[in-house]
Amino acid sequence: VQLQAFGGGLVPAGGSLRLSCVASGRTSSSGVVGWFRQAPGKEREPVAAIRWSSGSTYYADSVKGRFTISRDNAKNTVYLQMNSLKFEDTAVYYCAAGHRTPAMSAMRLEAFYDYWGQGTQVTVSS
Repeated sequence: VQLQAFGGGLVPAGGSLRLSCVASGRTSSSGVVGWFRQAPGKEREPVAAIRWSSGSTYYADSVKGRFTISRDNAKNTVYLQMNSLKFEDTAVYYCAAGHRTPAMSAMRLEAFYDYWGQGTQVTVSS
């Protein structure tokens, strides 16, 4: 499985962006896809995740109500709609995919993700 993330850019605070993650070579209808981000000088952190089959989702507290993750199974694509962006959302955003389907409480854990995309930069100006 190869992941390609795109859609990042420079946006003013309060603005919106939509990230896309295309998973090529995917053969299973199960598994999970997640978005993670890493800001300068900080550790990578989970943002949101979605199960391919059920569409069940996970969101970090910091993005709940502002970000929405969705998937299009036919296109093997996962989207992250980011609204009301804040300066602190500035980071490199990575999409990742895993073969397993973790429990809801574990969807934020990197251990369940087997493949990683190259990252896309999101910069929010204050």
